[in-house]
Amino acid sequence: MTAIEFTNQVQKLSYSLKPVAMNLTRDLDDAKDLIQETLLKALTNKDKFKAGTNLKAWLYTIMRNSFINNYNKITKRSTTLDNTDQIKYLNTDDRYVAHNAATSKFALKDINNAIEYLNDEYRTPFMMYYTGYKYLEIADKLQIPIGTVKNRIHIARKELKEALRVYNPAL
Repeated sequence: MTAIEFTNQVQKLSYSLKPVAMNLTRDLDDAKDLIQETLLKALTNKDKFKAGTNLKAWLYTIMRNSFINNYNKITKRSTTLDNTDQIKYLNTDDRYVAHNAATSKFALKDINNAIEYLNDEYRTPFMMYYTGYKYLEIADKLQIPIGTVKNRIHIARKELKEALRVYNPAL
């Protein structure tokens, strides 16, 4: 297919792109921009089109991908992060914020006690996982199957969650 034939076919199909663009953007100006971007990409990448395939589907694919890329750019651009020192206090309820070290010391003591009360067969794999070992490393070191390691860590978490329910009664 020559460049002129390709351009003529794209031009003929360009009118069928408007309803799809309107469906995607829900705005006439944005739809026109999307169509223009689609046609520009199609004409600049005509060498990537395989003759004998569906040109209309190819154009729709270009349009859909352009729309998704633009949408992702817009959402990333509009998402701002507050890098202030106070970010940890945003969206928090003052009831759950520890204002002094005494409260956190009590909680830490309770956590350590709860871990100490765990049965050894659960505490050992749990603490190894907590300190950074991978499941496979724990299984090798303790010479038990990896499924058993996962199960024991799961049971340890469940028991700790129950023992520390006082800190989050909603659980």
